[in-house]
Amino acid sequence: MTGRTVGTRLRSRALARMNRIRDTFRDLTTSSPARFAVMVFVVLILVFTALYSLPAAAADGRATPLADALFTAVSTICVTGLSTVDMYAHWSPLGHVITYIGVNVGALGVLTLASILGLVISKRLGLRAKLIAAGDTNPLRAHGGPVNEGQTVRLGEVGQMLSTVALSTLIIEAALAVLIYPALLAAGIDPLSALWEAPYYAAMSFTNTGFVPNAEGLAPFADDYYFLTVLMIGVFLGSIGFPVIFTLWRHTWHVRRWSLHTKLTLITTVVLFFAGAVAVVSLEYANPKTFGAMDAWDTAFQSLFLSAMTRSGGFSLIDIGELNGSSLVVGSMLMFVGGGSASTAGGIKVTTLAVLALAVWSEAKGRQQVEAFGRRIPSDVQRVALSVVAWGATIVALSTITIAQITKAPIEFVLFDVISGFATVGLSTGLTAELPDSGIYVMAATMFMGRVGTVTLAAAIAATARSQLYSMPVERPIVG
Repeated sequence: MTGRTVGTRLRSRALARMNRIRDTFRDLTTSSPARFAVMVFVVLILVFTALYSLPAAAADGRATPLADALFTAVSTICVTGLSTVDMYAHWSPLGHVITYIGVNVGALGVLTLASILGLVISKRLGLRAKLIAAGDTNPLRAHGGPVNEGQTVRLGEVGQMLSTVALSTLIIEAALAVLIYPALLAAGIDPLSALWEAPYYAAMSFTNTGFVPNAEGLAPFADDYYFLTVLMIGVFLGSIGFPVIFTLWRHTWHVRRWSLHTKLTLITTVVLFFAGAVAVVSLEYANPKTFGAMDAWDTAFQSLFLSAMTRSGGFSLIDIGELNGSSLVVGSMLMFVGGGSASTAGGIKVTTLAVLALAVWSEAKGRQQVEAFGRRIPSDVQRVALSVVAWGATIVALSTITIAQITKAPIEFVLFDVISGFATVGLSTGLTAELPDSGIYVMAATMFMGRVGTVTLAAAIAATARSQLYSMPVERPIVG
């Protein structure tokens, strides 16, 4: 046997092995986008855990303990904003750059990011790539079956949607950085340092993460309502979701052409924003440790700011641990709802709440169908909304019970921090920073499940389920 023959056989075997890997990857991404999403999230978390574990990433030049490195990686990729270390003092400049890159990668969504990279490289988007990307814009597609109803983002518009995601992220973060820079200079921050802090704040607000690039946090800007308003705008734009941004980009002044998803998202977001502020004022106006020492204007603004941040922003001007227990419960409710679907926010999503509220209203009115703005909401969307709430409540309950047993902390503190982790908010009563390693791992798992999404998790678990070609006899149990 000649050397040329041996070389040919080796090349053939290598080519066959590469083809098998390619086919396996293709089957995974097309047959189960949900499992692919979970897999990529896990890989990203492991990569960033390794990066955070590097001695060069820590300010003291020593390797960060595994529990803290893993938790920070999960919090960064899941754009949560919780931390078990001092995010400013613990990390070196390299560590802060890793955080900045991580939150932007995590905010886009792994399927969207993969599709954007493919679009840049190949200059076109094939059907498989569109199906993968569609899993980020509509979790219902993650089940793998046909989606026959009208879609907020149709399959033919996925390419435009991806372009909108990439451009809007760059444009919005750049605009926020430009608006923030003068405020940093006015606060006495060095112009060179402000060149780094401005885009950092912009990224943390748009991605709804809430990390800060300085030791004092937002304390120097407590009375700078211009700066705080810019942060709220960034959080709002990140929380409404890329499909809504896509719709507004195309039909800004044509409200009638807005999709049902866009209308429900914007209306519910605005209602919760003001309702949350009213609830906070009602419960905290007499608390001297929070709003009790403020005048009427400061109280009104700070309540709006806190309401916006409990939706997913994560920035805080007051000590969350000083809030009344009733306020912590209200904050937990707002965090559990979260922001818009396919956004940088977490929670069960505002459209889920809107769909369930419309279903309850229709049932109370005795209507056979759930309708809004001249459109019918199909039953499968209602079932998914109910499943999201059930899965989310189950995850929160199990995590709360586990961490409460580990820490023996007050249950309202545990519940607040657990929901903050699940909904990727980032606000904390101070409990998270004091968790032992076992509690850190539980909280990291909670953040992961909250960011990946309950629908995606359920679809990933049930990806091998087959269609049922028959139906059982009907029998109605008593409900209620």
